[in-house]
Amino acid sequence: MRTPFYRHFMPFATITSAALLLTACGSGSGGPGGTDASGAAAQNGVPTTDVVSAVRKDEAAARLLPAGTTALTVAVSVGGTPPGTTYLGDGTTLTGQDVDFTKAVGRVLGVKLKVEQASFEAILPALDSGKYDFGASNFGVTDERRRTIDFVTYINDGQGFATRKDSKLSKVTDLKQLCGLNVATSAGTTFEATLEQNKHVCTEAGKKAYQVQTYAESSAVWSSLQQGRSDIVMSTINGLRYAVAHQQGLKFLNEYHRLDVGFAFKKGTKLAPAFQAAVNKLLSDGTYDRILEKWGTSGSAIKKSRISPPELKN
Repeated sequence: MRTPFYRHFMPFATITSAALLLTACGSGSGGPGGTDASGAAAQNGVPTTDVVSAVRKDEAAARLLPAGTTALTVAVSVGGTPPGTTYLGDGTTLTGQDVDFTKAVGRVLGVKLKVEQASFEAILPALDSGKYDFGASNFGVTDERRRTIDFVTYINDGQGFATRKDSKLSKVTDLKQLCGLNVATSAGTTFEATLEQNKHVCTEAGKKAYQVQTYAESSAVWSSLQQGRSDIVMSTINGLRYAVAHQQGLKFLNEYHRLDVGFAFKKGTKLAPAFQAAVNKLLSDGTYDRILEKWGTSGSAIKKSRISPPELKN
């Protein structure tokens, strides 16, 4: 990649497919050379403020790495709606909240990162094979995932709903409210799992089941909603809020289920203590707050990082 990803990071591979470029943020308050809603520098509505380059290596955290660790391979899923990972307008520079946290942790630990792009649903299964050392794509911590994956938490996000402004849909507190509707979501996510596992609530209530429509890219999810092929979207709380703020004709309905979000590792990883220490270092030196402020997600802050905590029940 031609744009530097800071000195502790290897270049990202470039994907030239226009399908992966973010197409939905042009209507936001920011623009080329402008600012986002919080006043941060922005490009095509996506904030570009540098909140990471001042981070320095922390020797105490670095000593927790397995002996001889100088480089790691991280998998990211590209093509989502900010604050998820996407491209800036140049089509080569990756950005997003997960990108900033990954860069910052890499700098704290003093390791070089080889970044590889993969579909969201392919990352977790590939960790066990050793193809990647960790994944960074807003992975929610669930009890089911904890059986095979270790996590180091760095934010709290979760599940929510959004729809078109002209929709009569209101707050969704029970999935029976979705009966008979087309629900769009991303493939391989906790949203798909939640929806599929609970379709029975409609038939048990004598109602027509809702239809789950899954897409590999977030842009397709939003196109489905805007064009009327789906009635409602289930996605990340932060992603939904960002989309509603930057796309016309949408409304955020409500939070449905909060989840901790973390870096994902092969079960039994020896990397977790170092990553936990690195996140806690970012919390203590102010970098953490600056990252969340940049992406407008301060409401998702955590007080300390944890290793594979139980799924939040709410």
